[in-house]
Amino acid sequence: MVLPGVYAPQEDTALLAGALSDESLPPGAAVLDVGTGTGALALAAARRGGRVTAVDVSWRAVCAARVNAMRAGVRVRVRHGDLFTPVRGETFDLVLANPPYVPAPGAGRRPRGAARAWDAGHDGRLVLDRICREIPGLLRPGGVLLLVQSALSDPERTVGNLREAGLKAAVSRRQRIGFGPVVRGRERWLRQRGLLSLADDEEELVVVRAELPV
Repeated sequence: MVLPGVYAPQEDTALLAGALSDESLPPGAAVLDVGTGTGALALAAARRGGRVTAVDVSWRAVCAARVNAMRAGVRVRVRHGDLFTPVRGETFDLVLANPPYVPAPGAGRRPRGAARAWDAGHDGRLVLDRICREIPGLLRPGGVLLLVQSALSDPERTVGNLREAGLKAAVSRRQRIGFGPVVRGRERWLRQRGLLSLADDEEELVVVRAELPV
């Protein structure tokens, strides 16, 4: 079920789901899905026996994730709040993150409504940099972060920030896709900024995998 204003699962969700399927997830592993949207990734982790917590800043997304978990017959603890705030003080074996990552015009303006699911400031890193700063305190030793983002928002910077924070990090998956409606709507601006070349007609998505050493 996708409520109006809730981010529907798309190519980035599928790419992250593929990375999740590659991970060893023992029964009872503590999993956090941050920016859960409809709860698609939370449900996938719960079906594999994880003890899953899902978080979203949108109340509509929280409702959708709860209903979808109930319909699927899996147990997911769904919390409303900004990024890691609802789980402060907890740690996890696996954190899944599909944050907003599309660069947006209008420096200094925070996104509102449905745009909170994709608009991420002038450089696309409004939430990505917060995740890089805060994730070490959320992971148990040996814990893993799987994060999906666009090449438009500098995956190399994400990898570098995570390594500086003490994690082992690298890009683990890549996929090129046609422009979606958000990128198409600001294509001219992205080209003017040099984030897209005149020849680009696709966007690259990547999964960054980071692990906290034991």
